[in-house]
Amino acid sequence: MAKKSVIARERKRERLVAKYADLRKKLKEEGKWEELDTLPRNSSKIRLKNRCLLTGRPKGYMRDFGICRVMFRKMANEGKIPGITKASW
Repeated sequence: MAKKSVIARERKRERLVAKYADLRKKLKEEGKWEELDTLPRNSSKIRLKNRCLLTGRPKGYMRDFGICRVMFRKMANEGKIPGITKASW
């Protein structure tokens, strides 16, 4: 599991991106690059990292489910993800 501080930092970035999204879009359309530079760096969407919602793990992230591969496998084996079964042939 990721450190709580890393998870909190990522949540803070998500809030900043949401807060400044409209303003960033407006400034980009108008071409006001100097004013865009004055906004917080963490308000850029590029700085977001996809992380597992349950553990905060940054690697092995599955977009369709929003969790990492480890938690996906665990939950699938326990039958907590509808429509997912273990393959057998």
